[in-house]
Amino acid sequence: MTPVMDDQSALNAPDIDTAEAEDPEFEAPPVFAEQDERRMHVRAYNHWASLLNGREFPAPGDLVPADIDDFGPNSVLLDFGEDHENPILRFIGDRLRAECDLEDAEIGFGAVPARSLLSRLTDHYFEIIANRAPIGFEAEFTSRRGNTTLYRGILMPLASDGQTIDCIYGVINWKEIAEPEIADQLALDTADMIASALETAPPADDIEDLLFGEDRADRDEAAPADLPADASLADRLAVARDEADGFASANERSRRALYRVLSQAWDFHLATRSAPEDYADMLRDAGLKVQARAPMTPVVKLIFGAGYDKARLTEFAAALAHAHRADIGAGAFTAFLDQTGGLKAAVAAERKARRADAGKPKRDPLAVRRADLRQRPAVQTLPFAADTDEEFVLVLARRDATGTLGAIAAVPHDERLVAGALKRVD
Repeated sequence: MTPVMDDQSALNAPDIDTAEAEDPEFEAPPVFAEQDERRMHVRAYNHWASLLNGREFPAPGDLVPADIDDFGPNSVLLDFGEDHENPILRFIGDRLRAECDLEDAEIGFGAVPARSLLSRLTDHYFEIIANRAPIGFEAEFTSRRGNTTLYRGILMPLASDGQTIDCIYGVINWKEIAEPEIADQLALDTADMIASALETAPPADDIEDLLFGEDRADRDEAAPADLPADASLADRLAVARDEADGFASANERSRRALYRVLSQAWDFHLATRSAPEDYADMLRDAGLKVQARAPMTPVVKLIFGAGYDKARLTEFAAALAHAHRADIGAGAFTAFLDQTGGLKAAVAAERKARRADAGKPKRDPLAVRRADLRQRPAVQTLPFAADTDEEFVLVLARRDATGTLGAIAAVPHDERLVAGALKRVD
């Protein structure tokens, strides 16, 4: 197997080629980081890979979640050897059980509480069977307690015979975002800390280390890159992807960081108008197509990656579509979101606008044409018998040598013929 674990795929899924080579033995993939790897889902994947021992999948018996102090409390073991539709959760880590208010360590699939972190893990298990490889994912949701929660997880297949997947081991890590009132108080406390620190006038670097610690690097790289007005579309895409990778891999992802990425995405979209052929090449290389009902989806997939959480991609595309509806300019996306009320508000406004658009009666071009012709004066009127009560009638006429037209008969009514004639009348 050939693992791929760059900044983006580390979030979405270790991309593993499970096709057998000529040698029937499976080569265990290497670990992706040193032993101080901070990302829990990568550490979990490294552990799974270490159990392969030349097989396509480890066996369930090779894994003892209760003995894994590192990520065992954040893990779950699904066993669907008896029933693929209704697996049994044979193990639920202490931290996950506490978050879901579960007393039992073993429950049926149907007993997983809705809108819990455990449900975010189990929602993906069919993808494992289809892909036959570990699947990583990340997103945010509103928990049962009403808290906005960011999470990142991975599901890894297990097989008793080394080939037929009958268990899945999942690991998830999460962080709750402070409510606005708490965030405001934290901001005030931080301001007081800064003022107090400045009174003693330590070196600037010491202050930043005090306030930001390990997150300082994430904060320092947060400033958006400056691009010249004539920057190529490829350069703009590269900068936007760098912003997205930085946001996705940061330990402390902020709303402002996401807005910067989306601002780069918006500016990239505007730049595609001036380079349609380059954009078409990018889409073709990425295997993407533009659809009239979702024109912004390819933009966010190019930047965040097609494997990024689909729900989040849909939200990002909706926000960009709303900016398009408002016809904002380059560099104005963040201000637009602030004026709209934030990302969620922009998404909600776009969906409301789409519902309103869908409720409008569609303009019938034939009805418009009929109304137009109804107002035109008749070139000539003459008594003529027609075996129809329709307002518009097709008449067959013969032109003589002098150019005079003589009406011969009314054509039996056929709506398609009438419609075709209406379209062709100047």
